[in-house]
Amino acid sequence: MTAVATVGRRHLPRGWSDLWLQVGIWFGFLFAYQLARGFADRNPARALENGLRVIQWEREQTNHLLELTVQQFAASFGWLQTLVSWTYWNSEFTIVGLALLWVYVRRHEHFVRFRNTILLANALGLVGYVLLPTAPPRMFPGLGFVDTLAAFGGLNHGSGLVELASNPYAAMPSLHSADALIVGVTLAYICRSWAAKAVWILWPAWVWFAVMATANHFWLDVVAGVALALVALALVYRRRLARVLAA
Repeated sequence: MTAVATVGRRHLPRGWSDLWLQVGIWFGFLFAYQLARGFADRNPARALENGLRVIQWEREQTNHLLELTVQQFAASFGWLQTLVSWTYWNSEFTIVGLALLWVYVRRHEHFVRFRNTILLANALGLVGYVLLPTAPPRMFPGLGFVDTLAAFGGLNHGSGLVELASNPYAAMPSLHSADALIVGVTLAYICRSWAAKAVWILWPAWVWFAVMATANHFWLDVVAGVALALVALALVYRRRLARVLAA
């Protein structure tokens, strides 16, 4: 126990108790996500209707479905289809969780704003899921969409693990897209290596591509997710933005 306490004092900014507090906050969000998922699941007919409305609107505006084109392009390269599936499966909780942990330990002065921005964006997104449940493209196989996770390591949206971690009627807005932008902007700003900055600048665009290539989001969902992230960033960093604008 003494050795564990020593490690905490040496490597953790505020000791073990604060780290466990942050872990509790994160898993509290996961619990809230599951509650919102339960509410959204109560009206699948409405979610499918809203998904069809998005499809109809997109066809009226562009005369085709961009998501289907993106998915077909990814499917033409086996390695690319695997990569976008891996990205979709890991970008939300795995990458966000690791990013939070890294910032907490290595760039702690940025942690609170980073955490609050993600929590705010996700809280607003969860409200959207309850008020406007929307089926993702993969729920419309008749239009040519394919659930790529079904071919990715035996995973599919009906399996226990995926079903627990995903919301089948949570396409609008795309929290994958929102969180990718928040993570990308924050880490590109605070990382010291130019190579790391370049990777994180490109990260949001890659995730946006992946969520469409896996038929989990429409491009309109991505736009809504980006807008959500910008609102959360503006609210959390409003004082810093005010200082910059006033300078």
